[in-house]
Amino acid sequence: MLTFYSRILVAYDGSDLSKKALDMAMALAKQDKRIELTVVAVSNPPTATSMGSYGIYNQELINELRENAEKLLADVKEKIAELPNKTMAVVLEGNPGRLIVDHANQTSCDLIVMGSRGLNGIKEMFLGSTSHYVVQKASCPVFIVK
Repeated sequence: MLTFYSRILVAYDGSDLSKKALDMAMALAKQDKRIELTVVAVSNPPTATSMGSYGIYNQELINELRENAEKLLADVKEKIAELPNKTMAVVLEGNPGRLIVDHANQTSCDLIVMGSRGLNGIKEMFLGSTSHYVVQKASCPVFIVK
């Protein structure tokens, strides 16, 4: 079978769109057991800027956010374990867009699959969206699921 991709990264946040993205990536991976599948969840602690100029957060909050990301991946790990492919699920901490692109580059992924969250209006103008950032900065193709 002709395979176009050898390493697929899925950005996963537990949303319906990220679940669809995971299903799409798994369908691609099932085509050839040599395809490696990595699912990434990002724990994104708030910054002082996002919490206002007096924003302070503690290690307890950071740990809680990381635990939530790990819980998100618990079911995913079971699901991808059913594949005959080499699979991995990873929690990263920080800016989601940057980390997704960096991880894809560091692991030589040749496809990123992710959902489109669809921020609207002013919020998107100021904050942008993770999917938009990844599309602009990734060095490999990005498959956006809507």
